[in-house]
Amino acid sequence: MSVLSRVLPPPSFLTMPCVGVDVSDTSLKYVSLKPNVRPGVDRVIKQWGDISIPSGTVQRGLVSDPKQLTAVLKEFKAQTKAEFVRLSLPEERAYLFETTIKRDTPIKEIRGMLEFRLEENVPIPSKDVYFDYDILPGDQEKKTVQIAVAAYAKETIQQYYDVCIEAGLRPVAFEVEAQAMARAVIPTDVKGAVMLVDFGKTRTGIGIAYKGMLLYTSTVDIGGDVLSQALRRVLGDAVSEGELTKLKNTQGLVRSIESSHVHEALINATSVIKDELATRMQYWHLRNGNSAERRISSVMLCGGSANLKGLPAYLTETLGIPTLRGNVWENTFSLKHTVPPIDRRHSFGYATAIGLALKNIV
Repeated sequence: MSVLSRVLPPPSFLTMPCVGVDVSDTSLKYVSLKPNVRPGVDRVIKQWGDISIPSGTVQRGLVSDPKQLTAVLKEFKAQTKAEFVRLSLPEERAYLFETTIKRDTPIKEIRGMLEFRLEENVPIPSKDVYFDYDILPGDQEKKTVQIAVAAYAKETIQQYYDVCIEAGLRPVAFEVEAQAMARAVIPTDVKGAVMLVDFGKTRTGIGIAYKGMLLYTSTVDIGGDVLSQALRRVLGDAVSEGELTKLKNTQGLVRSIESSHVHEALINATSVIKDELATRMQYWHLRNGNSAERRISSVMLCGGSANLKGLPAYLTETLGIPTLRGNVWENTFSLKHTVPPIDRRHSFGYATAIGLALKNIV
């Protein structure tokens, strides 16, 4: 940020104030922050909200019903009066890889070099791919630098671009949802790699970030719905979803005499997710030659189903790695000075939208 911009901030129409929009299979969540050009001042949330997406509109990240998603985006535009948006892209459709280039490679040549390496790492012809990259921070004395590349089929991005335009919105950027989540929840001084677990309603997204950059992503078709189904098998189908959510959040994985049946039902379902996380941890460590520097140092939970009582303690014990619920406001403002408008229980579902909004101002 220049000295001039601190004294004389540019008009908002020049800075293209964006709303972070996280589109999943079941909902659209959005967050925008008020532009703040004064260093040391806490950011302020301008808008936030959650709009349901009808079942079947988006399936495993693919837009199955463009007209219905356009209608949802038009509803979002009517609520927010937004024009510019930063939109999440489904991680199950992303292709991520790392590569190395010489440190003295001119910036203008990097993209061309990476295009040649797409063929080796992405199972789609390079002419049908959109990609972007980030340079990982590293030792300035080294002759090479690590590049993190994220690629998508052009068809996937075109689907989301077209529905935005049809709804009267201008997409400024698209980003892998786990990368936006990493920007929101990972402290700037963290050491080692961090596993991000987005425990949602219908699936669980797994990302691994190192030095703030997303380097691995995977998706498991197990979410909070599986826990509800497990509870219904022992409690009966008459129990409402609201009651099941309350049981998960107040009793969860904590064993007691009164709730032993609830505990057993939930622990069996949760152990499947634990096994999936353990498998990916093992793969990550082997892929990196058991590098101490890149070893996973912590697991951060986000997503609506992260409220399951006892989940951090259970994963800490079974995985042997400290697990905690992510603070979605970690890089937005200090909770010592600001009371968020979104309560903690619901905030876990907004991590991606917050990260997208932060991209606009960091």
